[in-house]
Amino acid sequence: ERLPMEDKAGGMHIFGITSDKGLCGGVNTQVAKIARNSLIEEEAKGNPVKMMIVGNKGIAALKRLYGDRIQKSFEEAAKVSWTFAYASIMAEAIAAGEPNRLKVCSNKFKSLVSYDTVATNCVTIHEAKTMDRAEFSKAMDVYSFEPSIYEVWDDLHEFYYATVIHGAYLEGAVSEQSSRMSAMENASKNASEMLEKISLIYNRARQAKITTELCEIISGASAV
Repeated sequence: ERLPMEDKAGGMHIFGITSDKGLCGGVNTQVAKIARNSLIEEEAKGNPVKMMIVGNKGIAALKRLYGDRIQKSFEEAAKVSWTFAYASIMAEAIAAGEPNRLKVCSNKFKSLVSYDTVATNCVTIHEAKTMDRAEFSKAMDVYSFEPSIYEVWDDLHEFYYATVIHGAYLEGAVSEQSSRMSAMENASKNASEMLEKISLIYNRARQAKITTELCEIISGASAV
């Protein structure tokens, strides 16, 4: 956050973080929507866009119309325990793509019943190397580096990518679970209400049939 952010022209990489499973409300839909809108906005400006997507749901939502823009995908990430090592693998893929600009689309947890879908602009290695030297020094001089910052900057920046991805994935996972809990609670509530209505209709029909049969028996006995 210390480094200045400038809205420059040039290619952009969009990194979307979704889940592998559904039944969790609009968690995945919102990430796909904000990634799609960012892609359309950038291409309207004439900037080339490449995408990297985490999670089956995000890939399914974007592959049909924008499959040619998806440079790399990471599926079934939820099948194993999430660790920083997996975030580092994704960070290596981003660094290998040498993006001019990078935007991470994910969900940010607020509470058990709410979350925000955000698109975070990250400082890329290209932006850091091309920004004003005075601004760069002003932001970095508060830290001490050994060896010098210019010798370790590429490795540090890859670590920065990994920390951003790691944090965003954890926020998204918490948002997914809380949203799934709310969705399943609402589904259970709706199912209970439906069962009560169906039971009421059934009981009325059964009672009407019993009443009709009793009336027929009484009428037959009176006739005799």
